[in-house]
Amino acid sequence: QVQVVESGGGLVQAGDSLRLSCAASARTFTTYTMGWFRQAAGKEREFVAGISWSGGITYYGESVKGRFTISRGYATNTVSLQMNSLRPEDTALYYCAATPRLSPRSEYDYWGRGTQVTVSS
Repeated sequence: QVQVVESGGGLVQAGDSLRLSCAASARTFTTYTMGWFRQAAGKEREFVAGISWSGGITYYGESVKGRFTISRGYATNTVSLQMNSLRPEDTALYYCAATPRLSPRSEYDYWGRGTQVTVSS
């Protein structure tokens, strides 16, 4: 059973930064591509960022490029999403996901329960 657990969400003001973390088992972390998605109220789920198991390939959604950074912490088996220059439109439930496929743009098979990020104007 592949399990991922998100943490780090909260309420911030526009322009602030926030760091999300996703914890996974060691086996999942070292062999799975990991990604972050978000879903705002009344909208479809949106790809935010993904990183290959090696950390060598990353992809970002157009709306977060230059502001968000995804990274792997091999010592802690976590994937982080550093979010800078947050905007009210970044408000959403953020999900961590995992896939055994190589590309971070692949279909993801395993999902966490999400962590809420709210950005006030």
